[in-house]
Amino acid sequence: MSPLNSPNLTIQEAQEVLKPFNCLESQPAISESEKARIRQALLLLSEHSDYQILGICADTTAQGVSALATYAEALGYQPNFDLTPIDGSVYIKFNPNTGLCYIDSYTGDHRGVLVSCQSSFEGGINEMYGHLPLNLFKSS
Repeated sequence: MSPLNSPNLTIQEAQEVLKPFNCLESQPAISESEKARIRQALLLLSEHSDYQILGICADTTAQGVSALATYAEALGYQPNFDLTPIDGSVYIKFNPNTGLCYIDSYTGDHRGVLVSCQSSFEGGINEMYGHLPLNLFKSS
């Protein structure tokens, strides 16, 4: 059975689900069932890391802040949303360990969320996954 179809994931299966999100290749359209599996995999891996740094590449400030809000809530964070809106595509970075949250213009072609799992203990998850869908945690 493929990791996308099994009811509960192991850490290894979760890593396999997220492996295609290698920060380099664009992903095709993702179905709602695939999104559910990606959410499950990401949440499992977040439980096995100390914290997660988020990087968001979006077409607009509003789209980026919306993605930040939904990912942060899903991962149990409350970022400072006091970001000055800027025109055009944006990059938003949030580090819950330091509280740093900033926005800058972005000229790249990628859109989505980078999630960098950080662990200070041996055997913890230290991987970056992305570009995950901006709306991965957005309720329909």
